[in-house]
Amino acid sequence: MRHVRRRVLRTAATGGLLLLAAACDVAPEAEHPPVRVAQAPAVLPVPHGTGSKVPDDFNGDGHRDLILNDLAKTRAHTDDPGIGIVYGSPRGLVPGAHQLLAPRTHAARAGGELPALFEAEASCDLDGDGFTDLVVSTDPPYDGQGRPPVPLQLLFGSPSGLTGRGVQLTVPDRAREGNDWPDQPVCGDFDGDGRADLVLHATGGKLSYLRGPFTRAGAPRAAAAPIPSPGNLPTGPAADVDHDGYDDLLIRTAERSGTTALVLGGPGGPTRTGAVLPAGIDVALGRFGRGKALDAAVGTMGGTALRYDLPDAARATLDSPGSVLDAADFDGDGLSELVSSGSRLKLFRGGASGLSARETVTVAPVTHGTSRVVTAADFDGDGRADLVVRTYRDETQDTVTVYPGAREGLVARRPAVSFTTRAFLTAP
Repeated sequence: MRHVRRRVLRTAATGGLLLLAAACDVAPEAEHPPVRVAQAPAVLPVPHGTGSKVPDDFNGDGHRDLILNDLAKTRAHTDDPGIGIVYGSPRGLVPGAHQLLAPRTHAARAGGELPALFEAEASCDLDGDGFTDLVVSTDPPYDGQGRPPVPLQLLFGSPSGLTGRGVQLTVPDRAREGNDWPDQPVCGDFDGDGRADLVLHATGGKLSYLRGPFTRAGAPRAAAAPIPSPGNLPTGPAADVDHDGYDDLLIRTAERSGTTALVLGGPGGPTRTGAVLPAGIDVALGRFGRGKALDAAVGTMGGTALRYDLPDAARATLDSPGSVLDAADFDGDGLSELVSSGSRLKLFRGGASGLSARETVTVAPVTHGTSRVVTAADFDGDGRADLVVRTYRDETQDTVTVYPGAREGLVARRPAVSFTTRAFLTAP
């Protein structure tokens, strides 16, 4: 039988399509002309690249690509169709250059079966060839007895993008602990050798630490005994918080609302506990403007706790609740803005004195539906992050909208790109 595992989902729930309105007379600047994209754009070939160091660049052409889980379905109450990839260009995302990663075409068999679950978990260049690779969660057969199989598969990038079938990630027995699923993967260069590593959940407050690079058969370069951890849930993305050359890791103690510890990387990997952050629903790291190191925002239903200049963590509070948080530099000034999700999305500007509630951009719902922040990242290469929001009407209808970053208004008033993931189900 298939064993269903509990999962941690990061989603930002608001309602409906979006209208951007500025607070404090800050007018969002429409620096990019809006692009109207048909509900089913013409399918375009994936551009070929030669390799790059750009994050999430699966075809190595120097332009960031977009990962989408939970695609719209042709009929309600059917299996998830798989993972969607939208490839980038010098002008940003090109919805027509998309790819569907489905179990029947891209998954490896486990126990003679193709998985039903196929969900993107983490991305980094695991084999060091200049093409980003994707870590995918699956549901291998498991009878509930003894140590479960490894549920993670690796899809390797190439000049043509993510092609071919995945391979099962190898987690050596010496790197496992107990009978929990080895999941919750986080990518990062935790030992500072310039190569991507993976950290996974293990049993009893332990982490499985797999050192890269990884072979095309899914095996790490090295893996030792599990390392102690202050919590059970490694959380990405990793970041070099204190700028010492080692990526650092957030470890949560509970799925919903619990404390989070910053675990610092070093020559032996992520083994040193730094600041312990207050209990909250979500944590975002960014350079909000009150120190040399990165800062943390912890979202709760009653407000947002701020910890500046990690790992020392000077304390402050932002008087705005936010159950889900994201951070990115939308105006290109070198400081991060905070995206707080609640009944509506709010963008708080970073500054020399830190985040301020006085100057915000509000993303307000104007129609019925449920909207979620997919990601905030620079897709058009202008040095400013773009805000990607997805609106669900039901299981079969959705809209993905990309609002470009803007120098004065943080995000443009009108979207640059809008499309539906139903297009992924249309055969080329």
